[in-house]
Amino acid sequence: MSNRIVLRAGEALVAGGPPNTAAEPEVIIGELDGPVGTALATLTGDQVVGHSRVFALLNTDIMVRPVTLCVSKVSVTESKYTSILMGTVQFAIANGVLDAVRAGYIPKEKANDLGIICSVWLSPGVIEAETVDHRALFEIQRKGMTEAIRKAMTNEPSIDWLLENQDKIIHKYYQMGLDGKI
Repeated sequence: MSNRIVLRAGEALVAGGPPNTAAEPEVIIGELDGPVGTALATLTGDQVVGHSRVFALLNTDIMVRPVTLCVSKVSVTESKYTSILMGTVQFAIANGVLDAVRAGYIPKEKANDLGIICSVWLSPGVIEAETVDHRALFEIQRKGMTEAIRKAMTNEPSIDWLLENQDKIIHKYYQMGLDGKI
């Protein structure tokens, strides 16, 4: 049996904080000498206007391991949004990665062999907000990243759980459409 991690996928939603602080990271995790490494290198070298890809950093020259590439889900057009995304959120993502290693979700001995691609959600509402609670934003994004990694590495939710609960779950925005709210 191989100990290789070819490709794992996970997501998490963490909400309930002040306005514009919800986190919804989606992650792909895998070996750098496999498809995830190829995707990570391609994304890094193929920048797209409005969707910059940056490494998760603890500070302006301290990249985390496993190497983690942050990709915005929202088109970035405003400098305030960019500053928050490439500041508080990038820092939170980096800390979430290290928390996942510390918790054992990512094997420490594989930290230099794995790569993570993270699609990052930051509410566009931060652009118009008079104030942003950066401490809450940081904690929520950090928790979201750790949870997305945990779910990816433990294959959650399981296929058995999904099959058992498929007919019990209604997507929030589908229900809002049915209710005429969107």
